[in-house]
Amino acid sequence: MYPRILLLFVLLATCAVQAQSPPAKECGLKSIQTCALHVAQDELGIVTFPFHMTGYNLAWIAPFGAGTAIALEKDTEAMQALGVNPSRENQFARISDYGGIYGPAAAVTVGYLAGRARHDDHLQEASVLTEEAMADSFILNTALGYAIDRQKPMQGDGTGRFWPHGKRTWPDGQSMPSDHSILAWSFAHVVASEYDGIGTKALVYSLATTVSVSRVIARQHFPSDVFVGAGLGYFIGGYVYHRRSPASSWDKFSMSPVSTSNGTGIELSYYFTR
Repeated sequence: MYPRILLLFVLLATCAVQAQSPPAKECGLKSIQTCALHVAQDELGIVTFPFHMTGYNLAWIAPFGAGTAIALEKDTEAMQALGVNPSRENQFARISDYGGIYGPAAAVTVGYLAGRARHDDHLQEASVLTEEAMADSFILNTALGYAIDRQKPMQGDGTGRFWPHGKRTWPDGQSMPSDHSILAWSFAHVVASEYDGIGTKALVYSLATTVSVSRVIARQHFPSDVFVGAGLGYFIGGYVYHRRSPASSWDKFSMSPVSTSNGTGIELSYYFTR
């Protein structure tokens, strides 16, 4: 609980620092209200995304669903094979805290301040978008945790029951999705998109993978919890980047029907300027 509270505090503090900047239209250069508006708009888009899915989306939704089902089936078996080792669990819990909470939160704050000091607009943008993605992930994960109400490996009978006692004792646990995993993967996707290099991608995605695996070894989450968290975090990071970054080509493409002498066709357009 404390790492999550600390993360929320850091995100709000960063917004407050950004609110002191000269007026502009973007989050981080105008006011905290702009940042809050962006987060609210993105959160609405993320929550309503299932109602706007296309055939293209099913290309990754189907494997994600299948992977979740397989992980759920193997959860108890995996935790039994892992065994219990308090010393090891404490060590990996610390690793996941620093890699999934403290590290990303510090990087967002330091990156933004360094960007302002060096007049590096790209670094400022990356920090702001990463902050927005993590805030969206935090909000969604908290809501899902209470809605799914799954016990953690060290709660109840250790099998990760959903709504184990119905409404009588709700909430009984917030194991799914993994908060550390969703935050680490949303952070990684935005950074990897802003700095599109092999080295950067290898670093941030390795960090996110380490955080996810560490949560299981620490017996804080089941494999399916971190799998779902990773998938959602990756999606949220990509959603925020493509919606907010000027470098994104998401809204530069358009398709429209066109009539020609040979019949009706489809016109694909690309806008080189925004």
